[in-house]
Amino acid sequence: MDLFEHPDHTDLSTTSTPLAERIRPRSLDDFVGQEHLLGRGKPLRVLIEQDEVPSMIFWGPPGSGKTTLARIIARQTDAAFHQLSAVSSGVRDVRKILEQAGHRRVRGKRTILFIDEIHRFNKAQQDALLHSVEDGSITLIGATTENPSFEVISPLLSRCRVYVLHPLAGDDLQAILDRAMHDELLLREPRPQIRDGDLLIHLSGGDARRMLNGLETAVRLAAAQGGPARIVGRNEFEEAFQQRHALYDKGGEEHYNVASAFIKSVRGGDPDAAVYWLARMLEGGEDPKFVARRLIVLASEDIGNADPYALTLATSCFTAVDYVGMPEARIVLAQTVTYLSSCPKSNASYVAIEKALEDVRQSPDDPVPLHLRNAPTGLMARLGYGREYKYSHDYEGHVVEQQYLPDAMKDRVYYQPSGQGREQAIRERLESWRKSRPR
Repeated sequence: MDLFEHPDHTDLSTTSTPLAERIRPRSLDDFVGQEHLLGRGKPLRVLIEQDEVPSMIFWGPPGSGKTTLARIIARQTDAAFHQLSAVSSGVRDVRKILEQAGHRRVRGKRTILFIDEIHRFNKAQQDALLHSVEDGSITLIGATTENPSFEVISPLLSRCRVYVLHPLAGDDLQAILDRAMHDELLLREPRPQIRDGDLLIHLSGGDARRMLNGLETAVRLAAAQGGPARIVGRNEFEEAFQQRHALYDKGGEEHYNVASAFIKSVRGGDPDAAVYWLARMLEGGEDPKFVARRLIVLASEDIGNADPYALTLATSCFTAVDYVGMPEARIVLAQTVTYLSSCPKSNASYVAIEKALEDVRQSPDDPVPLHLRNAPTGLMARLGYGREYKYSHDYEGHVVEQQYLPDAMKDRVYYQPSGQGREQAIRERLESWRKSRPR
């Protein structure tokens, strides 16, 4: 027995349409969440209501409403709607839609092209969109879970507005759950009793689609067990999600607690603890790219020149995680985490840039010494630009006594190598050079 009947009263045992699709909102008033964009008077809502929708990129996690919002926009603006998945579509599919859009444009009809996972389009595929987006033949709506600054080519990104969608909050998910239980009547007798709703919301990780599909599976599991009253709760939810409840809320405090413990374990040189916290994050459903990005930052902030290879490895880790995905990405992450944990540590580069930024903010306009200035014109040369500059490679050791900082900063020392790992050699070299620096 299925939980829901389709609105046309057909038996759901004959359809495979998921619950999340059956109750998908069809108007802005039904849409839940993203109040910062769609609340009354907010920017995106105003553009939609005024029928002035630009090309745009929706950047947000799975289940935050990107596809639903694109469909609502098309319906409300009376535009032809095409949807492509970047995973399964190519340039030929794009060009076919662009050709159709051109014909519609002649008749005064707008076309919205929605590309799901647009970050998976390669450069050539994204290039194929440029002209039509620029001349208005189509309104492009791209959806991505990845930072579009890194994944979408600059020319296309400059022609689109980027709107950030947030993970759905618990109240948003509860509202969606309540509507599903009400609208999908619908509920057959005996009416299921939903318990541990907070656990269902937690296991969804802010993803409405995941929550609804998990609910549907859980109710079917409960129904299969029979009995006069179907109770759907912890056991059914854990079976439906194939995940035991762990205290790790990707959008809440425990997310930051576990991530903090992870970073501090790597920084502190404990690969065993670091791998444990890594496992906690992955088992809790954390995006492996989030972990990989944090490792890139850590490689510079906490290891730096004590082992310059750490940054190379961390960057390669991100690329590998992007290529292979889970579950294999766990192995790549574990290799990188154990190496970085075992590296000599130095925060000297981090300290150096922070000190330099502090000076720059206090004195942002200290003049560049004349001998370091560029002299592209005769006037500048006569004013002394570049005069008396010493070309380092003309001197023994390829180093020469010369002032490189502004006069007011000439005695500053920002970078002080720690003496750990490879920084020991850097420290000795710089001490020798600094002795000959003009004072």
